[in-house]
Amino acid sequence: MPLDLARVQALVFDVDGTLSDTDDHLVAQIAGVLDALPLLSGRRAAELARRIVMGAESPVNAAYGAIDRYGLDDELAALKGLLTRAIAQRNRAERHPAEAADEVPHDLVPDVAEMLRALAPRYPMSAFSTGGEVRIRAFLAHHGVADLFAAVVGAQTTPRMKPYPDPLVYAAEAMNVAPEACLVIGDTTVDMETARAVGAQAVGVLCGFGTEDELVREGADLVLATTSDLLAVLAPARDALGASADPAAPPAHATVPSRPTRAGRGGES
Repeated sequence: MPLDLARVQALVFDVDGTLSDTDDHLVAQIAGVLDALPLLSGRRAAELARRIVMGAESPVNAAYGAIDRYGLDDELAALKGLLTRAIAQRNRAERHPAEAADEVPHDLVPDVAEMLRALAPRYPMSAFSTGGEVRIRAFLAHHGVADLFAAVVGAQTTPRMKPYPDPLVYAAEAMNVAPEACLVIGDTTVDMETARAVGAQAVGVLCGFGTEDELVREGADLVLATTSDLLAVLAPARDALGASADPAAPPAHATVPSRPTRAGRGGES
């Protein structure tokens, strides 16, 4: 279905891969491990690492749903600790220990700060993630945008994580809007599923872990090359960029008729 802009009263952003350049950080970590293997050094390691990260998105997020379903939060924490130590031991010279991932703030996806500041006067905004709330707040504060968010929903904020609707319902209540009036912006199928669970609309972005095909398959009403492209959709008059922040932006699945789009963006599919 086409994106109905008249329904949008609030915005709910995923964090990792949508606001945060998390995928590049993970790729660098995995590439560091692969680089130690024969025939996988340098560029080959980086290319394979990116394929691993892209391919792991669906099973990893499906595992989060299973964890909630069976009450395995403690087991997840233990498993994460084991994997963290294993990766750190295999990382040559341990120059980039894996356990630092939650301590060093990632970069914002390009032009996201400008987009958030332009949209904040128009829409209440929240952030939700399967990561910890403390880390999310630290990330937003580090980049000077924390005050733009009415709510931050992390893994322990609600009884269940996405793809269950709990985090989105929590964010909607904090913004004083109905859940179905929210526009969810995310990079994974789990984000699309969460929106669909409450009848909300969803925008998929290709700057994170998901692919266009799977985002559309799971219900994305619109797919953009990168998160900041949302500004041209919701507030074209405020869009000072004039083009996608992704220099290699492919034509994306877009179903918003009668709204101006950026140069080079594809039409309806």
